[in-house]
Amino acid sequence: MGKAPVDGALNAGWLLGHFHSPGDPRHSDEVEIKWGVHPVGESRAEWVRSEERTTVAVLISGRFRLLFPERDALLAEAGDYVVWGKGVDHSWVAEEESVVLIVRWPSVPGYRVGSGSDGPGSAGSNSVGSDSIGSDSAGSNSVGSKPVGLPEAGA
Repeated sequence: MGKAPVDGALNAGWLLGHFHSPGDPRHSDEVEIKWGVHPVGESRAEWVRSEERTTVAVLISGRFRLLFPERDALLAEAGDYVVWGKGVDHSWVAEEESVVLIVRWPSVPGYRVGSGSDGPGSAGSNSVGSDSIGSDSAGSNSVGSKPVGLPEAGA
């Protein structure tokens, strides 16, 4: 048993993933989980490019904007979420003090900001476009190469 705000603070919010030692029960090559606590105005230092994972970001509290090449997704109410897949470049900014639960799969090395080493973060240099944020024609929040889950920012 643990406490996400306490345990996450030891590893930039990351609770579970490949970056924990193989003997640690929090080690996983299949999934990463982050309890992200972000002060107002905090933003990602670099865009994630050449994304190889699928991600869901769920707002727990605050106001959090995810940035995509084609448009933004504003998480403004607890429970708002957005899903995006492989090939979708992204960044973010905390518009208010925010807590965001991030789940990514699979857990792969090479995304730490500025280092290209193991751990969550950003590496790579190829920019791949994204598409709109919204639901598919059936109204479900399907996962694919397009961010989904929210209406257009500002709508």
